[in-house]
Amino acid sequence: MKTIASLIVAFLAFGLVSNASAAGKLHHVVCFKFKSSASKDDIKKVEDAFLALKDKVPGIEAFKWGTNVSKEQKNKGFTHCYLITFKSEKDRDAYLENPQHKAFASLVGPVVDDVFVIDFVTAKK
Repeated sequence: MKTIASLIVAFLAFGLVSNASAAGKLHHVVCFKFKSSASKDDIKKVEDAFLALKDKVPGIEAFKWGTNVSKEQKNKGFTHCYLITFKSEKDRDAYLENPQHKAFASLVGPVVDDVFVIDFVTAKK
């Protein structure tokens, strides 16, 4: 019984530490609506190039992405969503000015019809 109680306490403590460390992080959300003329190869190049930024640009703590699977039909043509996590606004600002990011933006321009970007800082409970 003591072992189970110890495991529960450890698990709860880990959860509190994880939540505390997540608070204050800056999340950069980018959504793309591709042009109807964009080929599957064009879209794949954008996907690969965006993912490659994680290894090319310092300050990126986490990178997640996926395509829309919502059943609500409210995506307004946006199909791809990228979530980049930074420790701070300073890291995000450096990312935005990084030549690798600027080169990526040049690649995206010709094949993307619209871009939606929103940044938020993880709220504390």
